[in-house]
Amino acid sequence: MARLTRFAPSPTGPLHLGHAYAALVAAMRGERMLLRLEDIDSARCRPEWEAAIYRDLGWLGLTWPEPVLRQSGRLPAYRAALDRLGAMGLSYFCTCTRGDIRAALSAPQEGAAPMIGPPMIGPDGPVYPGTCRRAGHAAGALRLDMAAAMARIGGEIRFHDSGTKPGLHRFDSARMVETIGDIVLARRDIGTSYHVAVVVDDAAQGITEVTRGEDLFEATAIHVLLQRLLDLPVPLYHHHRLIRDEDGKRLAKRDDARALALYRAQGATPRDIRRLLDLPER
Repeated sequence: MARLTRFAPSPTGPLHLGHAYAALVAAMRGERMLLRLEDIDSARCRPEWEAAIYRDLGWLGLTWPEPVLRQSGRLPAYRAALDRLGAMGLSYFCTCTRGDIRAALSAPQEGAAPMIGPPMIGPDGPVYPGTCRRAGHAAGALRLDMAAAMARIGGEIRFHDSGTKPGLHRFDSARMVETIGDIVLARRDIGTSYHVAVVVDDAAQGITEVTRGEDLFEATAIHVLLQRLLDLPVPLYHHHRLIRDEDGKRLAKRDDARALALYRAQGATPRDIRRLLDLPER
């Protein structure tokens, strides 16, 4: 079977060196690489940034089959997945704001030892304390009942990594509940979440290997859980290193000084970018 990978940027800003590295690694590991646009956050996505993605990737020498999958056109598929999770009794509505969550995490809990240090941070931020789990709200953000979901699939998920964390990884119920928690399945403003969209789209496109930064390692545990719950295929995973600045911080889209368009304007070549990223030349 041909190895099929994908690169899935969001058109919310300029592509930088970190994006270039992720795209080039995906292309190197796959016999074919698909391009997907994660454009469900319509408030932040812009046509000019989408055009820049095509321009930057083409300049790097990358190609992809058409048409490009756009998440903004896939909301019915995401809704079907959410409905299926709801029919299993694994989701609930949450009306908490970020301020509510911070206040709940900092408040002393009856019968519990006082919290020492900052709250646990999971893939989506501070691990949600479950305030709305039994509230019975009829609207709000939609969350996954993590404990119930893990019980549904037998209490453990497993996946292999062929990248920076090589080997078999196991996440049991306690680890998923304590370090990840009841993640958001659908935001109120966009009707889905990254977690739901990415697993539904990877299955729909037949992706056989997901390449992603090592900062998304715990998100992979969420995605494998959702794949198990939704009876979707579990692809291979390859977590690669991150491109960081001089202070060791991961590059973000605000790092315009490392935007690919700026390197190109200054006369850099795609070969220069590969050398800068310590990648083999084509």
